[in-house]
Amino acid sequence: MDVTTEAIDRVRRFTRFYTRRIGVLQEGLLGSRFSLTEARVVYELAQRNGVTAAELGKELGLDAGYLSRIVRGFADAGLIVREPSPHDARQSLIALTSEGRAAFAAIDARSRNEVAAMLARLGERDRARLVAAMRSVEDLLASEPARARAPDCVLRPHRPGDMGFVIHRQAVLYHQEYGWDESFEALVAEICAGFIKSFEPGRERCWIAEIDGEIVGSVFLVRQSNEVAKLRLLYVEPKARGLGLGRRLVRACIGFAREAGYAQMTLWTNDILHAARKIYVAEGFRLVAEEKHHSFGHDLVGQNWALDLAPGQAGT
Repeated sequence: MDVTTEAIDRVRRFTRFYTRRIGVLQEGLLGSRFSLTEARVVYELAQRNGVTAAELGKELGLDAGYLSRIVRGFADAGLIVREPSPHDARQSLIALTSEGRAAFAAIDARSRNEVAAMLARLGERDRARLVAAMRSVEDLLASEPARARAPDCVLRPHRPGDMGFVIHRQAVLYHQEYGWDESFEALVAEICAGFIKSFEPGRERCWIAEIDGEIVGSVFLVRQSNEVAKLRLLYVEPKARGLGLGRRLVRACIGFAREAGYAQMTLWTNDILHAARKIYVAEGFRLVAEEKHHSFGHDLVGQNWALDLAPGQAGT
């Protein structure tokens, strides 16, 4: 079917309108030092604990030479560090320095504030229409059918009612999958209650993962000391596994811990939780101790893991 001139003109009109609306045509995106492409590279680096230039280029569809110039400029400005990849000596892992993360945090906050101000002018019904329309545009113009793509998953802060749900689902899932008894439910309830009672917003956080409004996972980051944060209660619903959600939740914890100024992250898990352990290893955690114990009605091997958060520390 031939595409009409009217349809072409309408799409071009929309793109002109939207690029003006979000400030893409400004010399620096959102008043920052970065162009649109540079800001996207910074965003991708902020979501990871270390990535190669080849992986970045593939993710963003950027020419290797163009990306190389951007990375070189970032290095000269002290925004990134490069370290040899432990898996391939020919590759280097790129990670943001503390200055780079500060620059990302500033532009990310500015972007969120501008979008919030734009949406605040709309009523609740119109905001829902706008979000639905944007999702339709994304689905229709995606390189593959929407039904074949991973579902849209949102990470949000906790709100009333979430703790009860997390306690219930973790108790049910760990009983179904590992046979753990109600003493595990009691432990989860104690952790959730302690989080709510002593919550420190600038130093602690809970992320609730949702797909189409349904909770499909969560994780907590809590203050263990002034220097150390602790990752707790990572879980993903069976229907949402295989989407990279567990790794996304762990990376959210790592990013927040760095921004909050922690020097190290720790976590406690059991060796039978193989999927979670693979994520921790991939993100650079190291096993520091393990001990046999009898808990939740079973003989288990508990493990303590740690991740140093010094500037430039890259995961594998």
